[in-house]
Amino acid sequence: MRCVSGPNSWLAAGVLACSSLVCAAQLRASDSAPAPLTPVAHSALVTLEAGPAPAGLVLRLRHTADETPVSVTDLTVSVDGRSQLAMRRADGSWFVPLSDAIITDAHLEVVVAHDGIREILSGRIAIPGARTGSARNASGTASVLRDHKQMAWWILNIAIVLIAAIAISRRLS
Repeated sequence: MRCVSGPNSWLAAGVLACSSLVCAAQLRASDSAPAPLTPVAHSALVTLEAGPAPAGLVLRLRHTADETPVSVTDLTVSVDGRSQLAMRRADGSWFVPLSDAIITDAHLEVVVAHDGIREILSGRIAIPGARTGSARNASGTASVLRDHKQMAWWILNIAIVLIAAIAISRRLS
């Protein structure tokens, strides 16, 4: 049996180390402190407030009459017609992971079920100080990898398969 050694093992270790840095989990944006929330939409019963967070959007639903939190049984979020994942946070608010490109001047629609009632709240998200497209393009490789995590995972998987193929071919020869 022949072991893979020398430059090939260093290459494999380097590829794995670099890919783990690229695909490593970032700071959980849902746990960090959000910016102040502003009202986006309201109905006779519920007021929807939204605010930017480091990697997404924070939503809070309150009763219109007394500003108490709404006990939500189901929540569906769509931004510019695209359905988005919404995660409940410990403080009763909701976190929607989005990039700055999606948040900037987008149409937000929230379908909320509470107290046996289902309501649709919609409005436009206007975040002061949000980055424009040219500023986003100037931010470099870090934003490309952050915005394209699925592609980074595919690259990592292909690199692992190639390393395994090299190791197996060397072992068989």
